[in-house]
Amino acid sequence: MARYTDAVCRLCRREGQKLFLKGDRCYTEKCAIERRAYAPGQHGQGRTKNSEYGLQLREKQKAKRYYGILENQFHTYFEIAAKKKGQTGENLLSLLESRLDNTVYRLGFAMSRPEARQLVRHGHFTVNGHKTDIPSFLVKPGMVIALKETSKSIEKIKSSIEANSFRQPPKWLDFDRNNLVAKVVGVPTKEDIDLPIEEHLIVEFYSK
Repeated sequence: MARYTDAVCRLCRREGQKLFLKGDRCYTEKCAIERRAYAPGQHGQGRTKNSEYGLQLREKQKAKRYYGILENQFHTYFEIAAKKKGQTGENLLSLLESRLDNTVYRLGFAMSRPEARQLVRHGHFTVNGHKTDIPSFLVKPGMVIALKETSKSIEKIKSSIEANSFRQPPKWLDFDRNNLVAKVVGVPTKEDIDLPIEEHLIVEFYSK
């Protein structure tokens, strides 16, 4: 499965804001954008003025990078969203939020989405009682996501759960913290998404 393997801090610097791709490090002074708040490359410190197309492109790139998705898969999500009833932009965000790796992150099992993706790939979670190791798996209302019993003693997962104990999961997830089991009770809406994404710019980009 294709994925981005270069330095993720470059992505934050390119978008000009924190994408929170490295967990704890993003909250410290070691964060690259805290030290070099300009785009990477030899022309990164030059003055830039985005065109309308440039703004749309940057918004699409930002959304892709938040969720750790490459172009082909992201475009596939857009096509699915465009065929569904309702507003395409909101449908797109709902699909992205419904990914299993994002769900695991939103439940507090990981400090970042890349970390959540890795946990899913390593088979630490079940969906409806079946081991599911596909990060792009889309969860739906009625499904039950649980941390495997054998994974509950893993120190990294335990520390993430403790660190995220103050975070409330979105309303479309009913999370039993005692048993580390969550049930999908609804569909993600725009109000549930805590990312600064202007989805209408993405729709405009693909509509050209």
